Amino acid sequence: MAPGGALRLSNRFRIRDSGVQESLPWGAGQAQVNALPDAVLVYLLGSRYCDTDRLATLAWGQFGNIETGWPRVHAMLDYTHHRLTFGYQHARADRTASEGHAEQVGVCRDFAHLAITLCRCMNIPARYCTGYLGDIGVPVDPAPMDFSAWFEVFLDGRWHTVDARHNQPRIGRILMARGRDATDAAISTAFGTAKLLRFEVLTEDVKP
Repeated sequence: MAPGGALRLSNRFRIRDSGVQESLPWGAGQAQVNALPDAVLVYLLGSRYCDTDRLATLAWGQFGNIETGWPRVHAMLDYTHHRLTFGYQHARADRTASEGHAEQVGVCRDFAHLAITLCRCMNIPARYCTGYLGDIGVPVDPAPMDFSAWFEVFLDGRWHTVDARHNQPRIGRILMARGRDATDAAISTAFGTAKLLRFEVLTEDVKP
């Protein structure tokens, strides 16, 4: 229970990372729905921001003839990466995947929501992820840092990390939360009126 007036929350920590670049699941296969574990079935369903009912026809028309498994996921990542234009000025808290597809703009969560929705439309379980992603092993981005959103797909019996916004393997990704979409992994959830006055995220590569 927060008192009235300004409230400041902050955190600082160091995490040890292997420094190994992520790998992509080349050759990973896609299971039939009836062979999937019960626990992953929820990640085939539509959710607040992943409105599968509005994109199913498009998804099957666009990706139905592509080989199942990783080739199909790869195609959906490329499609999302090129379909949306990234910009912080495009941020909107209530944008769904189908709206992002129509507007062709968004921030990292919109890239994740669209790619997740396309995967679910094609019977590939996909779940939303949020966390930290510093500029490690890539050119420094001059834009202010933020929390990052990416997602995971279930292929060959396990979850694999993929990122539709950057669309390339990265180093030092720090997971904070997973869920059906951003509803389950919000930066904060307020039960009452709360106005965000300032927000700052910094991630740096610190030598041992």
